[in-house]
Amino acid sequence: MAHYAKVLDGIVVKVIVAEASFFDTFVDDSPGKWIQTSYNTKGGKHYRPDSMEEDSGTPLRKNYAGIGDIYDEEKDAFYAQQPYPSWTLNTTTCLWEPPVLPPDDSKLWEWNESSKAWE
Repeated sequence: MAHYAKVLDGIVVKVIVAEASFFDTFVDDSPGKWIQTSYNTKGGKHYRPDSMEEDSGTPLRKNYAGIGDIYDEEKDAFYAQQPYPSWTLNTTTCLWEPPVLPPDDSKLWEWNESSKAWE
């Protein structure tokens, strides 16, 4: 089984699990395009199922597609909507990065866009 994202105007509107052969007979009259995505891909790396251990699998389209995510046809990549105006898209990983890294400790930090700092 594989995961497929329905993309309409560059935005993911649906994600399903199906065999590739499903699309041989599936009739979809709604606008948009089905594009395969990988549940095990994040930041352009492939991870083991149910683990954050990288493995030798082939990453697919930079990130797993979620509803509301963007599909960039030029990059052939899925990525989330920009979370804050000050964050920039890493073009290698297609993950959003803050202008300042969060503190490296065990606390939970939240980004404050007004002060451009972690609180």
